[in-house]
Parts: sequence; structure tokens; C-alpha cells
Amino acid sequence: MEGTVRNAAKIFGILAVFATIAFISGCKQAPPLAQAEAQAMIQAKYDQTPPQPFTIVLTDSGMQQGVSDKFWTGVKKYPNGYWGDFKLTDLGKKQVKLLDGGDVIKWRPERPDDLRYSYGMSTVALNHLKARGLGEVQDVGATKVVQYYEDVVLNVSDSLSTIVHNPGNQLSTHRQATFVLDNGAWKLQSIE
Repeated sequence: MEGTVRNAAKIFGILAVFATIAFISGCKQAPPLAQAEAQAMIQAKYDQTPPQPFTIVLTDSGMQQGVSDKFWTGVKKYPNGYWGDFKLTDLGKKQVKLLDGGDVIKWRPERPDDLRYSYGMSTVALNHLKARGLGEVQDVGATKVVQYYEDVVLNVSDSLSTIVHNPGNQLSTHRQATFVLDNGAWKLQSIE
């Protein structure tokens, strides 16, 4: 009886070793995800996304630049001296659309020195997004994540680009992309 127990213990021991080896050999390690591969997947997602107009936050300096660049012209000045109505010129209509759908900017700051006042409009031209400045690809549980900057690639005239680059307009956003393993290959899951 003692020999039978020993033989059974040896058999179970051998089976345990084989099961462990089979389990380990069956577990495949996830392939690496290089920074360049991650960037290519993010950019492919952006390239598949239809281009969009860019919403411009027009501040006082942009307002003055638009008058100088003949995108709009003053049509009415109010008695307080700092309110005004500005009509889009033909050149301006080719560059921007007002968010209210009209063609007159109704400039109404609270005070002459109101630096917080802004007016919204969007570009007529459609603009793309671009991923840049990817950080190191990090393992987070079963996923991989990477931090990067999402930039708006403007498709506008130099004059309008100057206005868009004024404070208040966000042309770059810090983002995080998450990748998941799908059938042995990394796939972009989300961008936050």
C-alpha cells in the first residue's frame, strides 16, 4: 500500500510539472509597443477623422488685427466709445464664420480696458489634428498608455493665423492614448 501511495505521489508530481510547463509555454508575452507605433496609430485615427473648423476666441488685439487685415470694418460706434459693430468684408467671409450665423460682430465689452471680453467665430477652412511629443509608453494593467500633445494644424492665411495665435485660443491640448491587446496586436482603444 505504501508503494502505491508513493507511485501515485510521483505521478501527481510529474503531472504537476508537465502542467506547469504547458501553462508557461502557453502564456505568450505581449509584444512591445514602440513609441513610433503608438504615434502612427494615434495619427491614423486623426487622419480618419473629418477635418473641422477651428473656433476662434477673438480678443481686443485680434479685433484690432482683423480691422487692419480688412477681415471686418467698423459700421457703427456707440456713444460710450468702446462698443461697436463690425461687418465682415468679402475677404473676412472667406476666412471666418460668426458663431451666430450673421455677418456683424457686435463688440460689447464691459469697460474700455476689459481684457476678459471675447467674441466667438470659426474658421471657414477645415483643420486637422496632429500628435506630437509622445512620452514613454507605460504599462498600466493589461493596457499601455502614452501621454502626448494634440495640435491643431491650421489651414488658414498667415493674417488669420496671427489672430488665432493670440491668447485665449487653445491650439495644443495634453492628451493620453490607451492601447489594448487585440488578437496579439496592440490597438488604439481611446484618446482622453
